[in-house]
Amino acid sequence: MQPAAHISNARATSHACPNCGGAGMALFYEKHGAPVHSVVLLPTLEQALAYPTGDIALGFCERCGFVSNLAYDANLQDYATDYESTQSYSPTFNAFAQRLAQRLIDRYDLHGKEIVEIGCGQGEFLYLLCELGDNRGTGFDPAYRQETVDSPARDRVQIVADYYSERYAQHNADLVVCKMTLEHIDRTGEFVRTVRRAVGDRQDTVIFFQVPNGEYVMRDVAFWDVYYEHCSYFSEASLAHLFRSSGFEVLDLAAEYDDQYLMIEARPATVPTADASPAALARMRGHVAHFAAHHREVIDGWRDELARLHADGQRVVIWGGGSKGVSFLTTVGIRDEIAYVVDINPRKHGMFMAGTGQQIVGPDFLREYQPQVVLVMNPIYCDEIGEQLAGLGVRARLLPV
Repeated sequence: MQPAAHISNARATSHACPNCGGAGMALFYEKHGAPVHSVVLLPTLEQALAYPTGDIALGFCERCGFVSNLAYDANLQDYATDYESTQSYSPTFNAFAQRLAQRLIDRYDLHGKEIVEIGCGQGEFLYLLCELGDNRGTGFDPAYRQETVDSPARDRVQIVADYYSERYAQHNADLVVCKMTLEHIDRTGEFVRTVRRAVGDRQDTVIFFQVPNGEYVMRDVAFWDVYYEHCSYFSEASLAHLFRSSGFEVLDLAAEYDDQYLMIEARPATVPTADASPAALARMRGHVAHFAAHHREVIDGWRDELARLHADGQRVVIWGGGSKGVSFLTTVGIRDEIAYVVDINPRKHGMFMAGTGQQIVGPDFLREYQPQVVLVMNPIYCDEIGEQLAGLGVRARLLPV
């Protein structure tokens, strides 16, 4: 087995892995001054430029293939603030969510059942599961806004504006869902064991978790997918190890959404196991080594490209006012070269990007602004964005990251 010290530029640390407990994570990437939240609504430029920051220091666990921000401090964050992370304005994303919900309902016969969602946001996916399967749902999220929902399932869904913890273990469920939340939790092992204790001896309860695919981030040197909220980065090896060692049987584990998400389906097991696939572990080790060796040149390459476009008088906008956009701009160090960021979420319009201060505008703004280049923060939306630009009469070159 290749030791972690062979990862280019890595330094051994005394940090224990919060995923498996393994000692001596290897530090391989650092970033200072990362906004502690990327999708809060900041109504003034002054607030955006003065927004609190923290440090990122990514460490790799040789034992399970997990990547963690060793400098993460949960006390810097508050998800109960004006946090806006919904993706439900995108037809591409909504189609994916619809397919996923229907697949879970069909695979596990979720009709007239109880569903619990941890980190449910505004409840979009929970409502979808309850609408399609005539189910009842309870969601937990500290950033939940008390809003009237136009859904046939509204009388069968309740959402608690709080973090999920053992105090809510009395909420029995046939399906426990946790989408795009576990990556925000630093002590992943403790958290999944909390879920396992809450499930107890209900052997038929199905567990579904979705997280960003850390292998994708490392393999593609996607530095824009490294930000402060995401203190935990999973590979297939580390996600399977986490669930098996916490007392679950893994039913399915796969990458989806153009390889951007890892999804795991599990059930309670009688005896915990802690095996990690040697092939999956070696693959993640190689991806981390690749990221460590090439992130500087990739960052410099984007900085040079944007400087060239600016010098040529090209108007460039970023499409995507979420975490990817904030991380890209703050890591590359871009302010004057890009004046505006486009987002289809109307709650973000008129707000400003944390750290760098670009104003967030709606697509209609581009009719008059007429950019020559649109930097797309997620290539899976290129077709959707291209159609919107054509409808606006904007002939811009799409430049996907």
